[in-house]
Order: sequence, then structure tokens, then C-alpha cells
Amino acid sequence: MKQDIDSVEDIKLLVSGFYKKVVADPVIAHFFTQVVHFSWEAHIPVMESFWGTILLHDHTYKGNPMPKHLEINRMARMEPKHFERWLALWTDTVNELFEGERATEAITRANTIAYIMQTKINATGAGITLAPGH
Repeated sequence: MKQDIDSVEDIKLLVSGFYKKVVADPVIAHFFTQVVHFSWEAHIPVMESFWGTILLHDHTYKGNPMPKHLEINRMARMEPKHFERWLALWTDTVNELFEGERATEAITRANTIAYIMQTKINATGAGITLAPGH
């Protein structure tokens, strides 16, 4: 029987498993391997902190992911199919590794995040100015 997401080690396992799928994926890998040039050694701990804050309420993440994603979208258009694939990979990873309340929350929150990001990306693409920090 699988366990729920209960620790920082679980978050690390989830994030690591997810990004292994992402970099091999024909639909979204290019965002991570060609469009954005960043250090994986720096990125992975940020994502662990992000999901730890959401799922474990450890409040270690202090950033705002939206400006970076708007910048990525300016470099290479992020389309609904990209968000759908991101969600599918995330959901598959969660379901392969965990089950329980936090696992369900991880999937629900990812869906909410994808919806909000798509909405904001579409708003800026339509010439709508977002308030600072959004």
C-alpha cells in the first residue's frame, strides 16, 4: 500500500520523479531543456520548497512563480496542450508514488495552478495589464 505525502523526503521524491518525466517528454521538455537555461541544481530545491509550502505548510517558499512563467511564455508560447501535459505528468507521478489526502491535494492544487497560470498568460497575451506581483 502506498503512503501519503508526509515529509520533505516525500516531496523530494515527488519532485524528482516528476522532473525525470518532464525532461523526457516530447510535448513539454523543450521548455526545460531549450527555452529556459537554468541550473537544475538550483531549480529542484526551489520546486521542493514550493510544493513543501503547499502540501506540508512548511512556509519555506517565498517566491512568486508567475513573472517567470510570463517570461517563459514570451520566449515560447505556452498553450493549453502544454498545461494539460504538465498536469498529466504530475498526476501520473503523484498516483504512482502516493495515495491519501495530501496526494489528492497535490493533484487538485496543480490543476488550480495550471488554470490560474493559463488565465494570466492569456490575459497578458490579450494586452491586459496585471497588477504588480501577479
